Amino acid sequence: MRREQGRAAMVKENGPAAALWSRAYLLLTMTALFWAGNSIVGRAARDLVPPAALSFWRWTIALALLLPLAWPHLKRDWLALRARWPVMLILGALGIGAFNTLLYTGLQTTTALNSMLIQSAQPALILIVGALVMRDRTSARQIAGVAVSLAGVLIIIGRGDPGLLLALRLNGGDAIIAVAVLLWALYSVLLRRRPAVHPLSFLAASIMVGLMVIMPVYATEIWSGRLIVPATGSALAIAYVSIFPSFLAYLFFNRSVELIGSAATGQYMNIMPLMGAGLAMLFLGEVLHLFHIAGLALIVAGILVAGRPPQPAADG
Repeated sequence: MRREQGRAAMVKENGPAAALWSRAYLLLTMTALFWAGNSIVGRAARDLVPPAALSFWRWTIALALLLPLAWPHLKRDWLALRARWPVMLILGALGIGAFNTLLYTGLQTTTALNSMLIQSAQPALILIVGALVMRDRTSARQIAGVAVSLAGVLIIIGRGDPGLLLALRLNGGDAIIAVAVLLWALYSVLLRRRPAVHPLSFLAASIMVGLMVIMPVYATEIWSGRLIVPATGSALAIAYVSIFPSFLAYLFFNRSVELIGSAATGQYMNIMPLMGAGLAMLFLGEVLHLFHIAGLALIVAGILVAGRPPQPAADG
């Protein structure tokens, strides 16, 4: 009951944004665009901003932007958040602290191509983790949808050339990103256990927990002599990841899980590599090829095949 009141309040307060707030796939499209940009910026800024620094300042600035909006809700929801502190600790540590720091660390030594290929495993991992942790029912249709969409992702990443995929070499960065993706799958599934509070309260509290996880890693990074290079590129990278992949994308993703569940949300995230290709064409001058179109067709087909996931037996 409390959760439904929180959703209604969010829609009412946003006024004209109510239509957007109720459309999961539009929210997820924007989320995929922002997160695709996050990977590109993380890779491009690897020599300017060390990974823990990028993660720390990303969330510090995002929290500063969020608090004026979230504070009234945070005060009201504090008791509910405190009552569910173990869940908040896990969610904040996984979704804010660990995933982002590991992603940026992996991008120090691996390519964006490898990163996107590894992240394309998210839908399958979310289905598996959901079945193991939450005892979700996984249908043959969902599995088939994941396989079809994954084929589309591989076509895009491999640029229509199977030999390019076979030539990929895994390194330490790939392993780090693989761990990050596994932790994100767990976060996506456990989101259904989040406290029934206002979305802004939840996001602000999650960031606070995540920053506590990042701080000792950042301190170690500074102690080792790895510092932010004072340059315009550094500032622009931090500004982008603070606003779009952080405040907006996380709010949109969490809301989408509420609307359609973790499995369908994770499945739709297969469009992220396509968004990355689009950004590359926009900013790097790459040309649209037939393999982009073929990959998009398979990704959309997979999403349609999977459809809405069956509801879990219990949802708290």
